[in-house]
Amino acid sequence: MLDNEIDYRPEADADERSAHGGEDTSAQVTARFVDGCFVAPPPDPTAAAPRKGGRPYLIAKRVFDIVFSAVVCVILAIPVLVTCIAIAIDSPGKPFFRQERVGQNGKTIRIFKLRTMVPDAHEAPERYMTPEQLEVWRREQKLDDDPRVTRVGRLLRRTSLDEVPQFLNVLAGDLSVIGPRPVTIEETYEFGNARDEILACKPGITGWWQVTARNDATWADGERQLLELFYVRHASLPLDVRVFVRTFKAMSRGQ
Repeated sequence: MLDNEIDYRPEADADERSAHGGEDTSAQVTARFVDGCFVAPPPDPTAAAPRKGGRPYLIAKRVFDIVFSAVVCVILAIPVLVTCIAIAIDSPGKPFFRQERVGQNGKTIRIFKLRTMVPDAHEAPERYMTPEQLEVWRREQKLDDDPRVTRVGRLLRRTSLDEVPQFLNVLAGDLSVIGPRPVTIEETYEFGNARDEILACKPGITGWWQVTARNDATWADGERQLLELFYVRHASLPLDVRVFVRTFKAMSRGQ
């Protein structure tokens, strides 16, 4: 029984079109749900998108992850220390916290972040959210104008400084700089029959979903699954460069 089908067309920007000789790379894809479960579209070898990289690409990517993360950790060590002091002054609790997520091949990982919310944000979300907000958060694990975010936390999120500790996870090999967003065990089942395909790819700090339609793509409409699947199927140097550039553009706009 087919529950619903959703037309999905990610918009290609000018950079993408010029990279492919002016051709629009946003060939129409349909998000399908059968009995409430996401059904991944089959790979399209004719898609105007970068070809997935092989072993040389993976080696080069790991070298980049190590070098870039080490540089970031050195350069931002003092700003992160100052930020930790600001977090402690702004609200009680430790400045760092760890989130349990699912890594490559289903491995359980714990990623580091700077705390941007009140200390009991995850233990008692109902204290701060309306029933409608709580429903959205429980499904999507994200919420626009989240009432649990502190004053310092809002600044950290606008500048993405709260993500900096995750470069320690990159150095440890649990994350990559660029990859699918790390998700909870419950969220992995949102990928339906593409779950194993997604988990075969190492998750990243930033990725295709975050730089294209982060605030609009959701699990419910299938757009987030399609965006993450697009990256996994086309992970390559050209696509990583595109994500890297878009990430800095988004940071400069405070997104």
